[in-house]
Amino acid sequence: MKPVLNKQDLIYPELSYKLVGLAYSVFNELGFGHLEKTYQRAFALELKRENIGYKEQVKYNVEYKGEVVGTNYLDFEIDGKIIIELKKSGYLSKKNLEQISNYLKVTGLKLGIVIIFTPEGVRCKRIVNEH
Repeated sequence: MKPVLNKQDLIYPELSYKLVGLAYSVFNELGFGHLEKTYQRAFALELKRENIGYKEQVKYNVEYKGEVVGTNYLDFEIDGKIIIELKKSGYLSKKNLEQISNYLKVTGLKLGIVIIFTPEGVRCKRIVNEH
């Protein structure tokens, strides 16, 4: 059984809370039912307004024995620290979690956050790179 984490044990707590807050701002303004790309554009505008450093649609190659065998595109890389993946659906799937876990392995970043825009509101899941 893992110990209960305190706020001081979280990775990048202030920045990650800020990012989740921006997702809520986007949802509060747009509501549910838009294309995923629309939420991504609105989230990028919020990042700019808050002066948070980010890269969008960041390409990372997947290598196998020194050969490139695939390519991933991260929705957002925040300050070279956090991966943000935005989704539009009614639930958080195992596929979403596996995707961001793989992104964390490939990039070596420590924290990923999946943000899902659902009919009921915003849902978020923090994933820590344990490798």
